Amino acid sequence: MPSSVPPAVPPVRPPARQCLLRAARAALADRPWPRIRMVEVARAAGVSRQTLYNEFGSKEGLGTALVADGVETFLERTARAAAEASRGSADPVAGCAAAAARVVRAAHDEPLVRAVLTGCWEPRLPPPDVPADRLVARLRDRTLGALAAARRSAPGTTADSGPELRRACEVGLRLALSYVVAPCEGSSEATEEAAGVHVVQVLRALLE
Repeated sequence: MPSSVPPAVPPVRPPARQCLLRAARAALADRPWPRIRMVEVARAAGVSRQTLYNEFGSKEGLGTALVADGVETFLERTARAAAEASRGSADPVAGCAAAAARVVRAAHDEPLVRAVLTGCWEPRLPPPDVPADRLVARLRDRTLGALAAARRSAPGTTADSGPELRRACEVGLRLALSYVVAPCEGSSEATEEAAGVHVVQVLRALLE
């Protein structure tokens, strides 16, 4: 009697580009960008060096893609933090505070994010690709989109508060950046908490 157990399905391998970016990110955590060799990235990703060059063209192209990927991940996580904190509420303060805390945490944990936010690039990082002022505008707009969506889903919300949300996002994120540039004494968690509390205090006063 034939077995009814279906054959095992091999795991789906991520696309080569994703594997290469992951390998490059791991290499960057271990050593400076100038010391990273393309052949080592390809080997770690389990692909040929030709595949690496087909995807990115050059080491400069890989660095540019690595920065862009890091920025996109950062923007997505910050917007998600704002959305989760604001779910079902028309009040933008909690979402702005959560976004601010996420910005401070990412800047502490990820040198690439800190460099893009401040414009201060260390020699160990890939060359800059995103001006700091442009990133701040993108960060504001993504956070604003998350807060606007939360407001639309809040029960009983009818009034348009686009200018209010935009102002809250702008102020909250610029306060967060001040904590990135000048952290509190003590642990990174203390700086993150202080940023969130400060944003709440300022926005409560601003929006009253």
